[in-house]
Amino acid sequence: MHEEKPIYLDYNATTPCDPRVLEKMLPYFSEIYGNPSNGFHRQGRLAAQAVNTAREHISSLIGAEPYEIVFTSGATESNNQTLLGLARLNTSNPRNRIVSSKIEHKAILNPLKKLSEEGFEIILLDVDSQGVVSIEQSKEFIDEKTLLVSIHLANNEIGTIQSVQAIAEIAHQLGALVHSDAAQAVGKIPVDVQELGVDLLSMSAHKLYGPKGIGALFIRNGIRGVPMEPLLYGGGQENGFRSGTTNVPGIVGFGEAARISKEVLTEEMIKISSLRDHLEALLLNEISELVINAQQAKRLPNTSSLTFLGVEADALLLNLTDVMMGTGSACNAGAVEPSHVLQAIGLSREAASCTVRATLGRYVNDDDILKVCDAIVEVYANLL
Repeated sequence: MHEEKPIYLDYNATTPCDPRVLEKMLPYFSEIYGNPSNGFHRQGRLAAQAVNTAREHISSLIGAEPYEIVFTSGATESNNQTLLGLARLNTSNPRNRIVSSKIEHKAILNPLKKLSEEGFEIILLDVDSQGVVSIEQSKEFIDEKTLLVSIHLANNEIGTIQSVQAIAEIAHQLGALVHSDAAQAVGKIPVDVQELGVDLLSMSAHKLYGPKGIGALFIRNGIRGVPMEPLLYGGGQENGFRSGTTNVPGIVGFGEAARISKEVLTEEMIKISSLRDHLEALLLNEISELVINAQQAKRLPNTSSLTFLGVEADALLLNLTDVMMGTGSACNAGAVEPSHVLQAIGLSREAASCTVRATLGRYVNDDDILKVCDAIVEVYANLL
């Protein structure tokens, strides 16, 4: 394998930019370079038209209206905007409880930690061994004091898909708002904000073959539907809610990525889940000590969390020179502590340190799966 191109199985960390997306973006760097805030000349009007078209593609992908989409730099900003923006507008509100889960991304957990220091009551729900948030526990902790419930739609490490719709129904009955970090779900599985019943939803373009540095926040009924304190102040872009010169090339790329994703979603789900299942079956046949985490849960079609008992994950990956995978959360790079997600589902520190994440995507094929399996089996045997 050493003379061949390395095989990339880290699509949950980031996806390569689809060539069709890049092609769509290129004119907006040097040909149509106007600021869409200026409608007095052709350059500005063309840029604004491109932004509007992209907004339509993105809203269509998730069953929203274009005016309900606010562009951000990515899901991290969208998450922070939701949590901090709502909390800062409700400091004197008797609703001072925010409910989330123990396996959220750090872009949720760290803002919640900050809000806890500012006096908000933060409740983190437990998950079972498959990474599923308990509906019964949700009923116990979501109450009349709850301002917001934030539960991600799909986990980035183990792939578990949550019952956001059921939790949203509980929250709304008690007057709480509902947010979902859907960065890992949009473009991989069908996402419809009407069916989910969420008030806010976060997205990132680079998780669905778009460019990095651009994302969006869905806000039901627009910025007047869910009042929040803006994080950024300045020129008043995005209807005065999110200031900063509009990232036209990024937005155009996001829009094209969303358009393509909607077109190929069903086909890709079938293809990628088949490849994932094939990889797991091959590895289980060769390595009896292998554990597949959250295997019984409803998972993202591309995600496989693999615990190779007896072999450190970092040693395995360093020796797999032609296979690119991740250990735990890619956005937690450099952390000494084992993954908080793996520990939350009951893995010991030792088992968590033996866990790798294989996440497949658009450009993975059958031949890649066979090569990856052979390489893992060989390296695993050598490291035992």
